[in-house]
Amino acid sequence: MRIAILAWESLHSVHVGGLGVVVTRTAEELAKRGHDVYLFTRAAEGQSKHTKINDVNYCRCMFDPGKNIISFFSNMSAAMVKELRAVARHSGRFDIIHGNDWHVVDALYELKKEGYPIVLSYHSSEYGRRGGAFSDKRVSKEDKRMFEEISAREGLGGRFSDRIITVSRTMRKELCRLYKIPREKVYIIPNAINPRKYRKDVDPNKIKKKYGVPTPIPIVLFIGRMEYQKGLDILIDAIPNVLENRGDVRFLFAGKGSLGNYLRRRARKLGISGAVKFLGWIPYRRYIDLLNTCDIVCIPSRNEPFGIVLLEAWATGRPVVATDVGGLRENIKNLVNGIKVHPHPKSVARGINYLFNHPRIMARVGAKGKKKVMRFNWASSVKKLLRTYHRVLESRAIPLAPVKV
Repeated sequence: MRIAILAWESLHSVHVGGLGVVVTRTAEELAKRGHDVYLFTRAAEGQSKHTKINDVNYCRCMFDPGKNIISFFSNMSAAMVKELRAVARHSGRFDIIHGNDWHVVDALYELKKEGYPIVLSYHSSEYGRRGGAFSDKRVSKEDKRMFEEISAREGLGGRFSDRIITVSRTMRKELCRLYKIPREKVYIIPNAINPRKYRKDVDPNKIKKKYGVPTPIPIVLFIGRMEYQKGLDILIDAIPNVLENRGDVRFLFAGKGSLGNYLRRRARKLGISGAVKFLGWIPYRRYIDLLNTCDIVCIPSRNEPFGIVLLEAWATGRPVVATDVGGLRENIKNLVNGIKVHPHPKSVARGINYLFNHPRIMARVGAKGKKKVMRFNWASSVKKLLRTYHRVLESRAIPLAPVKV
């Protein structure tokens, strides 16, 4: 099968967050099974336009970034369509087009008009990225307009795509409610992981020293985008209560986003700057080092369709404190393979303190998570994905050779 995957990020172009990990691994797993996979994405500075990595053909597109986020992704979509047409002319038409999130909806719409079967994966919604809110009196008229335009594209993609894929029951319910998408059109395929890619023998003392943390000091790690949806302000406001319980804890924040400066100011105001380190965006290698060094992974999201960080933490046996929302709610069994808390500072602090105060439970929770992560495997995920592709093609009466699963 010739498969074109469209995404605004990947591990081998511009990498932003969890979407890039999922898209990259999905493409690689499809290629492993003998499919001809092309990944159309953005080009980072200095990268070649075409390359092949792990049997996946990368087509990195360059374009005018435009004046705002809407024009950015419209221009990116136009560049992707142009490149895809060129590839199709050179090596043959694709059997199916698989887009990821609203960023590529303009491209998918054009390709739909050309007769291509379209599958669209929603990894989140704009409503969810705003923490589960339609609007906020504090935001500008321009920001509200952006919200409306992005939501309109999400709704459009849901209407014209042949099938929708999302990552959890919660996300399916959200999409059907927001965009009136028929429930039977939306398939759930949870994220998957190869745990071995995250496990690494590290010298914790050496890693801690690199970040200025003394050897016996415990670390709570957050990694992700510094945006309202991710609840970092909730975690920052929880830190004083954690320090009252155990004054030597250090909090490492890895990631970047619009809340970065606010969080630094808030930490200074709370008098906790000495306990907090903002690392900015870190490469995969450094993330793996920290993941295998930290004592607790905290996921304080207001809205989380799935939460790939949960699987990554489980893969290394790290205990997780996470908010009781979305996919986190569905996948974590409280006090068994994680600690579920409310998206509120006092609740987050209680969860972290509970683990530090009960080391045996802390170890058991980490071990149970390490066991459960084995359920989220690529064999199962790709089998469901290929079944979805086949259903789309069969419904359109498009002949295709048997698929290797």
